[in-house]
Amino acid sequence: MNRILSIATLVAIAVAGYFYLTGTPSQAPGVSLGAAEAQDADVDTSMVAEMTLGNPDADVTVIEYASFTCPHCANFHAGGFNDLKSDFIDTGLINYVYREVYFDRFGLWAGMLARCGGEERYFGLVSLIYENQRDWTASGDPAVVADNLRRLGRTAGLEDETVNACLQDNDMANAMVAVYQENATADGVSSTPSFLVNGQLLSGNNYNALKAAIDEALGS
Repeated sequence: MNRILSIATLVAIAVAGYFYLTGTPSQAPGVSLGAAEAQDADVDTSMVAEMTLGNPDADVTVIEYASFTCPHCANFHAGGFNDLKSDFIDTGLINYVYREVYFDRFGLWAGMLARCGGEERYFGLVSLIYENQRDWTASGDPAVVADNLRRLGRTAGLEDETVNACLQDNDMANAMVAVYQENATADGVSSTPSFLVNGQLLSGNNYNALKAAIDEALGS
């Protein structure tokens, strides 16, 4: 499991991602923490929608915190998530909320891509990003990673111009980081994947443990 970064580092990630992708010569591919900390603290987070599946009126809410660059999260979405979906989401037994965690700019860029298609395409892009995690992250080269993410966007039917605009949206990047930090702090999340079942915190990608907690919350 990966550990979550500090807010100063995360804001630096957001700004660094923006400057790298827009090609600002003096600051690509990184920005100092001092510059990041000088950002306006009053970030407009209203543009960051909560991404949900299942029954919004269910008595049980399951919140997943995961990072697109976390191998354990990819493993969960290759296996346990499918069971969660068939057992509890598709049956309307739970309200499922997916919240992104950012360890690095690559994970943040992936989150920006996932949101690029709007709420209707979001979870399809999430699946595509996780399924191809090893491929798009393999090089570790920011330019290659950015191109790989653009390629995934094309696979999902997004135009290059649309993807580029999403990946260069600095306001959205900072808003996403602010929302993530606020939620993770409030919920006591320090690693991924982590789950909250009606407020009960579970860590790790063990679906059996998650299922047991959900069954208990449902009174099964």
